[in-house]
Amino acid sequence: MLLAILAAVIHLLYHQEFADADIPNDCFAVAAATGETAVPKLVCLTFDDGPSPNTQPILEILAQEKVPATFFVCAQDINREYLPLVRTIAQQGHQVAMHSATHRYAKIYQSPDAFWQDIKTLRQALEPYISLDTLTWLRFPGGSTNTVSHKYGGSSIMKELKAQTEEKGWHWIDWNVCGEDATAAHPDADGILCNIQEDARDLSTCVVLLHDTKATGQTVQALPQIIGWFREEGYTFCTVEQLAELQTTGE
Repeated sequence: MLLAILAAVIHLLYHQEFADADIPNDCFAVAAATGETAVPKLVCLTFDDGPSPNTQPILEILAQEKVPATFFVCAQDINREYLPLVRTIAQQGHQVAMHSATHRYAKIYQSPDAFWQDIKTLRQALEPYISLDTLTWLRFPGGSTNTVSHKYGGSSIMKELKAQTEEKGWHWIDWNVCGEDATAAHPDADGILCNIQEDARDLSTCVVLLHDTKATGQTVQALPQIIGWFREEGYTFCTVEQLAELQTTGE
């Protein structure tokens, strides 16, 4: 009975919100399962720090594979000329979410006020390309548990920022799988895939951290393999927002 109810809710969500998207929302079109293993395996592909010259080829791969993703975007000087791609990201059925305007820890983590001023600047930069009402998700640079911010804004700054995010009615999310594509190690496409496979082992829900910056061309090369591997492992792709909706309806 519970499965039947969940399936009905999922069906309704699909037709209400995603029927017109260029990329089908197969997050909720999960095959019927039996016994106690009916919970689907879900994966969110997330891309931080873009858009950049690598965003367009990533979008082309996602379109070809019919996979939705979430892009946590910035508005730094280095990527401002690519901001019109934000409109394309949304039009193709992906989720656009907030990351940072400057991504400079020493600036944004000086205080909560400094952080929210940075987000205000980011939203102003994105306003020509997307409705600001849709921007209700964010990812903190360095993640919500980073300690680098402590030397600028004190040991409680991340706790304060998380609480304030929720007070705004917004949402934040970290990751539990990392391709390490933006680290000093600069892994190649095979290395990125291996990192993801290692982190995703035994997880039924994966939020994968990748990057679509100018320096992460190997991520573009790895993406088809990443998608193929998750499919072989029985995962269904979804955006961060879709994942949260499914988790809410399943409570």
